[in-house]
Amino acid sequence: MTGAVTLQKVTIPKAVQICQDIQLDPAAMQCLAADTTPVAFLLALIELKLFPDAVRFLARALPKREAAWWACVCARSSIDDKTPPEVVKALEAAELWVYKPTEPNRRNANAAAHSASFENPAAWAAMAAFWSDGSMAPEDAPSVPPADNLTAKAVAGAVMLAAVLTYPEKAQEKYRFFLEQGIDIANGGNGRIWQPT
Repeated sequence: MTGAVTLQKVTIPKAVQICQDIQLDPAAMQCLAADTTPVAFLLALIELKLFPDAVRFLARALPKREAAWWACVCARSSIDDKTPPEVVKALEAAELWVYKPTEPNRRNANAAAHSASFENPAAWAAMAAFWSDGSMAPEDAPSVPPADNLTAKAVAGAVMLAAVLTYPEKAQEKYRFFLEQGIDIANGGNGRIWQPT
């Protein structure tokens, strides 16, 4: 991370408030003091190379739409010409919901995720969109709202899978890059920053 890091879209002032429903490793919990800011906590996790904890934290700290977009950007990195069409469709459904967060697009993301199975980041990006709002029940059933932290869990799943799915030996580099993308999104960027080779 270069320069001063900010997280403009993270409106919760203390990291401890964000962490109330996140499972963190004991080493990550040691960084969490009552007055730690989200930026300071995130940077401490990155410094200690506690990348899965950093991903879980940022996924929970971001607003849901931005978090789902982060999942999409990371999932996009694992798409190539051999990717099954249903996986591509899941990612496209998630991206469509981010661009236009309507109820039909949210439900379409759920259907696309299930068609893609859950062994890829794209399906989890689509679930992040589906769990962002509304009801998890079928349209004609009584409403069952998703737990508030489900989007963050799906986003973290997408980002972590994207880091290890291909070239797992480069996972640490990918985690660092994905976190830079997430920080860019947290500051109003689109997350599509240049990746060093």
